Amino acid sequence: MMADLPGAVRVVIVGGGIIGCSVAYHLARLGWRDIVLLERKQLSCGTTWHAAGLVRSMLYTVNLTRLAQYTAELYLGLEAETGQATGYKRTGSVSIATNAERFEEILRGASMARAFSVAAEQITAAEAVARWPLLDAADVVGAVWFPQDGQTNPSDTCAALAKGARAYGARIIEGVKVTGMRRVGRRVTAVETPEGAIACEVVINCAGLWAREVGLQVGVNIPLHACEHFYVVTEPVPGLPANLPMLRDMDGGAYYKEDAGKLLVGGFELTAKPWGIDGIPEDFCFDQLPDDWDHFAPILEGATRRVPVLQRVGIRTFFNGPESFTPDQRYHLGPVPELDNYFVAAGFNSIGIQSAGGAGRALAEWVAAGEPPFDLWEVDVRRVMPHQGRKHYLVERVSEALGLLYAMHWPYRQYETARGIRTSPLHEALAARGACFGEVAGWERPNWYAPAGVAPRYRYSYGRQNWFSYCAAECRAAREAVALFDLSSFAKFDVSGPDAEALLQRLSANDIGGPHGRVVYTQWLNELGGIEADLTVSRLDADRFFVVTSSAQAVRDWGWINRHASSSRVALTDVTSAWAVIGIMGPGSRALLQELTAADLGPAAFPFATWQSIVLGPAAVRAVRISYVGELGWELYVPTEFARALLAAILAKGEAFGLRPAGFHALDSLRLEKGYRHWGHDITAEDSALGAGLGFACAFGKDIPFIGREALLAARAGRLSRRLVCFALEAPEPLLYRNEPIYRDGALVGLTTSGAYGHTLGRAVALGWVQNEGGVDPTFIAGGRFEIEIAGRRHPARASLRPFYDPTGARLRS
Repeated sequence: MMADLPGAVRVVIVGGGIIGCSVAYHLARLGWRDIVLLERKQLSCGTTWHAAGLVRSMLYTVNLTRLAQYTAELYLGLEAETGQATGYKRTGSVSIATNAERFEEILRGASMARAFSVAAEQITAAEAVARWPLLDAADVVGAVWFPQDGQTNPSDTCAALAKGARAYGARIIEGVKVTGMRRVGRRVTAVETPEGAIACEVVINCAGLWAREVGLQVGVNIPLHACEHFYVVTEPVPGLPANLPMLRDMDGGAYYKEDAGKLLVGGFELTAKPWGIDGIPEDFCFDQLPDDWDHFAPILEGATRRVPVLQRVGIRTFFNGPESFTPDQRYHLGPVPELDNYFVAAGFNSIGIQSAGGAGRALAEWVAAGEPPFDLWEVDVRRVMPHQGRKHYLVERVSEALGLLYAMHWPYRQYETARGIRTSPLHEALAARGACFGEVAGWERPNWYAPAGVAPRYRYSYGRQNWFSYCAAECRAAREAVALFDLSSFAKFDVSGPDAEALLQRLSANDIGGPHGRVVYTQWLNELGGIEADLTVSRLDADRFFVVTSSAQAVRDWGWINRHASSSRVALTDVTSAWAVIGIMGPGSRALLQELTAADLGPAAFPFATWQSIVLGPAAVRAVRISYVGELGWELYVPTEFARALLAAILAKGEAFGLRPAGFHALDSLRLEKGYRHWGHDITAEDSALGAGLGFACAFGKDIPFIGREALLAARAGRLSRRLVCFALEAPEPLLYRNEPIYRDGALVGLTTSGAYGHTLGRAVALGWVQNEGGVDPTFIAGGRFEIEIAGRRHPARASLRPFYDPTGARLRS
């Protein structure tokens, strides 16, 4: 039967799983009309129907926890609102730990959860057994009880969201496949189906397993791939309580939940099985994949030891179904960088049911308002790189990503698969010097250097990891002598043309005008005064500029400037691959570089925040006097074909000056001692530039007003109730990473945003946002007793609105 399709609507949602139905529900609830959801077969027939239905009140990060909280509250009242049964029940959950490191991990998570009013109680092994009587806790060292967790029936919950969406006016059409899209410029104008085209203003891709292919229809990159996911359901277990909490044994890779008098046992094996490599069958609908007992056996064998009753009851069902996974275990949400009216919500990595409510609401509000309701960078689809959408990369990476869901979430943990994709010209030379590489945006970057005779490989821990002392030596070199950093992964954009300056002045809070050779540190803001980008702009000529930003924000920032570049008199070119970048930092950097050039590098001839073209040893370079470590230094931009020769020349001369290669762990430690912000951790699109302490980089009086100016002027007229503050622990032993609660006089006032050990200061340092309705000023900071909670214990800390290291910046400008 031919579907009765509308000829034109405001919004087309592609995909009728729980995510698509949630987006439709929330968008219609906001009052949007002319919404149509197209489902290729039947609602929930892809992944939703066979999900385990776990609903957690806390996830791994602050903002994912906020979304999970909302999901749980939504499900609690959804049946009453819609009249459709959901099967939701709040049973609570127990997370157990069988070693000290895992216990610290879950206690750190519990500390963060409590900061958001998520109930999380540390309990003993005996108390865990009291709540989960089937548990063998002989090796359990501790646990956390989450009383607000629950479970739901995924298909019924999806049906309730669909019913609610229809009640608010959305239209849901099953049996209609989207086969293509029509595009004009940066906008989709219509979606195509076998029954005809539908003109639309907005497209939202919620196609789940098919989201990548739907994106490719119109040149949009959505990196995800299906993997097989397994669980078993037992025969009825005598006396099994209907309200039995969920149990998570992450060290065993397994989860357990009551299912109509039976136990459902699922798991995340360390090496997963990608599925659908050659494509998903056209007729796929509520399909189950073949059993693979051998593959699931290690999980099941561990489960029989953890829950001995499994040795006595039979298995009624072995289930294997596909779920989509992304390269970094974080789902994809938000507007895509390639188009102006195309959004995505897909790739939920086995947390789709517990994320659906929050993700659906957040995306609906994003579509309606043009901005996210709060910072969602960690799941923003604009974080992904073009190479990550390639099948070869995806198949290898998702094989690892699934297993990491329950693996230890170590600080600094690195992926082991799909590596070596992007390397700088200096890679081999630095590897020969002991570099241990980490990956960001596909780039292989030195994180630390192992001395001779030591393998450059991580040994992970929540304490001091094996590279701690090596990083300390690298930091000392930067503070006392000279350190060399490979910064080639920076994203670099050429912006030229008669309207280039006008465009950049409109985007940049700072004044990027002025003479040739000027380098300007600036932010790009949104209309609310939130920080969309944090970067530098160098003036190369009257109508040519050079923009440098972080590698992780490359796609996002490129999309932002393209979105605002409406003039045909501006040319934008991504020149990232054309330039290698060598950072030479430290008090001895001028003397070292002077050995290689006839150019005068003295402070008068080469002042801070300027650039010059100079010949340095064998290469002509663009030398930029700027630093992210707080010391005298230069970033040397060199054409890639000359980079190796320049590196060799610097290393040869550097021995006499105590030069030491240094990695990004050292860079992070040094910048935190100096209070330098990191976009994505310390500052985001929801953070005010004034609260972030970046008012000095806002040129309110320039001729072309910057985006966000009015919002900042309004904020400047009142008190700053939320500010970014520097912290240093009083004791030298504890370590800070991120998301640790901050207390002032016993009251919760914020969370850390990034942390590391400050080797110069001899203690852990961090940045964190502090909230106080009466204002956060020097008096408020000086008048309180601050503590930072780590894994349930509070540690005294010093707080300051100024950096602890060189607060005046004298060393930087020396």
